[in-house]
Amino acid sequence: MDIPADIFTEPEDVAVETLANLGPLRRLAGVWEGRRGVDINPKAEGPEQREYYERIEMQPIDAQANGPQLFYGLRYHVHINTPEEQITFHDQVGYWLWEPATGLVLQTVAIPRGQVAIAAGHAKPDSAKLILTAERGQTEYGICSTSFLDLAFRTDSYRIEVEFHDDGAWSYILDTTLLVHGRDEPFLHRDRNRLIRVAEPEPNPWAAHGKRAGVSASPPTCPMQ
Repeated sequence: MDIPADIFTEPEDVAVETLANLGPLRRLAGVWEGRRGVDINPKAEGPEQREYYERIEMQPIDAQANGPQLFYGLRYHVHINTPEEQITFHDQVGYWLWEPATGLVLQTVAIPRGQVAIAAGHAKPDSAKLILTAERGQTEYGICSTSFLDLAFRTDSYRIEVEFHDDGAWSYILDTTLLVHGRDEPFLHRDRNRLIRVAEPEPNPWAAHGKRAGVSASPPTCPMQ
């Protein structure tokens, strides 16, 4: 990665409308539901397969800048249940981010069992497939877990493949490679599902404010400044 001489100045041509500047992530914006989920996870007696259904909300956020680096993105929440239980099977929050200048796509992952990750890949604005990866031990696009998870169910790699379909739906295959305590061989933990949109996305706050006020929007500022 080339670092510019000026790492402080933010870009001036920041678009108000996030939805129009999401590149391949535009097709993820909205509220989604899927009832074809299949999860294969490790248990003491061997691999267990569970069916699940999920709801994913992906709403646009205002543009974000790291000095000259500019991202447009979606804030997401994944909620997964199984037919057998009412308690949440999996909960996850994070962001999908797109850097138009380089084609970089990021997914941040946070789950309420003490684990976070940043997965990265590259794509074109009209890409029909996204592939993002993260690896344990990497300081840029890596995986961080609690001491217990790292010793008992160590996640060595993360890979998500998203495919967009002609009917507007999308599907994913999510593979995490686990090293389970007491086992000699790594375990491939796989989740997959197909989702359809049940609600359109809302405008990002900056765009919504500009339209509501009837004035040209200005970049959002931190209330603490």
